[in-house]
Amino acid sequence: MFKYLLSVFLAFQLTNCAVGDEKNENVTSEEILKVENFTLADVSGNYHSLEEFKDSKAIVLMFIATQCPISNDYNERMVKISADFSAKGISFIGINSNKQESVDEIREHNEKNNFNFLVLKDANNVIADKLQATVTPEIYVLNSDFEILYHGRIDDSRRANEIKSNDLINALENVLSGKEVEVKKTKAFGCTIKRISK
Repeated sequence: MFKYLLSVFLAFQLTNCAVGDEKNENVTSEEILKVENFTLADVSGNYHSLEEFKDSKAIVLMFIATQCPISNDYNERMVKISADFSAKGISFIGINSNKQESVDEIREHNEKNNFNFLVLKDANNVIADKLQATVTPEIYVLNSDFEILYHGRIDDSRRANEIKSNDLINALENVLSGKEVEVKKTKAFGCTIKRISK
């Protein structure tokens, strides 16, 4: 009986967490090089468009979740990175595309974790589909023309004391120094974005 329960538990975990190459019927294989302007609502019902941030030195889009343990492992790191680089002219936007996570839940999650960045609700996972985002957390760094400079993970370990490659920080430092981003793409890992059926 124990072995059976253990196998069920492991199967559940594997179903809810996946690396970035998982296939999804709403995601195509064509690589996205530029993001179109979009408008989404925040947890207070106020709408924000990407155009509002075009004067930033860079824009960081972060697909995040309230219930994903891997995404939550990054909460403190996201807050610190946002604090460090917002002061240098970079904008940070969280996007929640999970169908099961309500606006009220997102608001409570923002407050509990002292998020210092805007979080928008991607109802019907429209933006996740357009950007081909598959997991949380998953990062897109854009320039002022909304071209994708970096896409992938925040770093290489969900455990903060085991990080060997600070991929997002490295990309942002490249941008601020006027250099081309050295590593433009890494493999995002986390929990699969729970999409609505279309």
